Amino acid sequence: MSASGPSRIDLNADLGEGFGVWRLGDDDALLDVVSSANVACGFHAGDPVTMRRVCTAAVAAGVSIGAQVSYRDLAGFGRRFVDVAPAELAADVLYQLAALDGIARTAGGRVSYVKPHGALYNAVAHHETQARAVVEAVAGYDTGLAVLGLPGSVLLGSAAAAGLPTVGEGFADRGYAPDGTLVPRGAAGALLHDPAAVAERAVRMAAEGTVRAVDGSTVRVDVRSVCVHGDTPGAVDLARAVRGALETAGLRVAPFVG
Repeated sequence: MSASGPSRIDLNADLGEGFGVWRLGDDDALLDVVSSANVACGFHAGDPVTMRRVCTAAVAAGVSIGAQVSYRDLAGFGRRFVDVAPAELAADVLYQLAALDGIARTAGGRVSYVKPHGALYNAVAHHETQARAVVEAVAGYDTGLAVLGLPGSVLLGSAAAAGLPTVGEGFADRGYAPDGTLVPRGAAGALLHDPAAVAERAVRMAAEGTVRAVDGSTVRVDVRSVCVHGDTPGAVDLARAVRGALETAGLRVAPFVG
């Protein structure tokens, strides 16, 4: 820790992932725990009413708002790869970002970063064309917006080259492959549910910059934000356990922007 005080780490979660009468996760409870909210923008989940409700609550709680952009895949919750043309993907990302930012501003806040969701997140870790399309949309809208993504990914490299602020992210409740990518959902070791194990992993990523992969190897992860998925069973308890462990370890939980 620095002599000036404890190191800072952001804690983020995916919020606003309900749609219509359907609710997924406990947004209000998570907003009492996290420092940044990745708000669904209507393409994989969410709708205007949900977006407005979450943004209003996030502003009241002092939580940073991020646009969680996705493929146009509401039926698949954004977890299916879509081989979309770069110009179309850039337009889709811009559409989602601008919509959420407009809603956030009416609530007295603003979008301060962008994070891809699901299959798009995984794709832009290595898919250069789609990564550039996402970056084009973000840079075209506001070059001051940060891009949140997987450390070492093509997305963060493209964003940095475009002059955008970049933030590496670690996943407390997801399994890692030896190459630093996430274990695909449905595969053994993809999800972690034990609060103690998830909390220990979060502290290790934040304090040491490492995570243990599913094969037992140690992987370097340069992170400034830790994610707990809002749709994971027991997400609120996991998030509380993670925040408590981070603070006990002497880390200050606060947004990476602002």
